[in-house]
Amino acid sequence: MGLHINEQEKLSLVPSVFALEMRQDDPRKCTSAKMIRLGLARRLFGHHIPRGSIVLDPTASHYLMEPDKDSALAHGLVVVDCSWVKAESVFNVVARSSNFGRHDGRRKLPLLLAGNPTNYAMAGKLSSLEAVAAALFIMGFKEAAKKFLSIYKWGETFLSLNLSALEDYSKVHDEQGVKKVELEYFPHLSERPRF
Repeated sequence: MGLHINEQEKLSLVPSVFALEMRQDDPRKCTSAKMIRLGLARRLFGHHIPRGSIVLDPTASHYLMEPDKDSALAHGLVVVDCSWVKAESVFNVVARSSNFGRHDGRRKLPLLLAGNPTNYAMAGKLSSLEAVAAALFIMGFKEAAKKFLSIYKWGETFLSLNLSALEDYSKVHDEQGVKKVELEYFPHLSERPRF
């Protein structure tokens, strides 16, 4: 006799969120620290990334898409919290670590505008909170995404800047589709912003 989950129960499931903190930013403004304090995320120590999880990585070759939700539900969603100034070197080092480097669940987010006061309206320069909320939204966990965004006043700003794009990204199931949506919303960017 197998375990059967009805649709309502399935809809209430949300991936576990993990944060790997590099502690490079002002701790009072650190969005991953606040997610951890509020019980929305769990802190990871060292580079111990849960096997099979989806890891948000702006240097990854593949986009995060709705079909990634099964892996996220089963193994979790990981955000690496670091300063954008040091992001390229952090992801190069972290990607070479034994556990992370062989990880095939590395995903980059499609382009979105930051709603946080530090990088307001900058394409791709999201806070850890915005990255997690965007990932949840794209994978179909829209109410959970809104719950995460509600912990900051500017969370609503992020949503209002990106709602249409997030809805469109959440309907795409292949890399070409993501690129097409990116081009619709960001035609002036011939390539993704660098660090």
